[in-house]
Amino acid sequence: MGRWMKPEVYPLLAAMTFVTGMCVFQLTRNVLGNPDVRINKTRRSMAVLENREEGEKYAEHGLRKFLRTRPPEIMPTINHFFSEDK
Repeated sequence: MGRWMKPEVYPLLAAMTFVTGMCVFQLTRNVLGNPDVRINKTRRSMAVLENREEGEKYAEHGLRKFLRTRPPEIMPTINHFFSEDK
């Protein structure tokens, strides 16, 4: 970076870069993988898409399948520490 940028700006720049990357990822995922987005003319001409399997594949991605097996706790160590009877 140049002299025109103060060091205090670096954390904000990092956070904004991360969030922008997440937005680009989600938009790309929706354009390329969402069954409701129709780019080519053959799929656009159909009024109703009969693609239940494709919709299930899109909705039940790997991260969602992984998180189903995990307990719904953000910080389990802190939860157990504060929930113990003393």
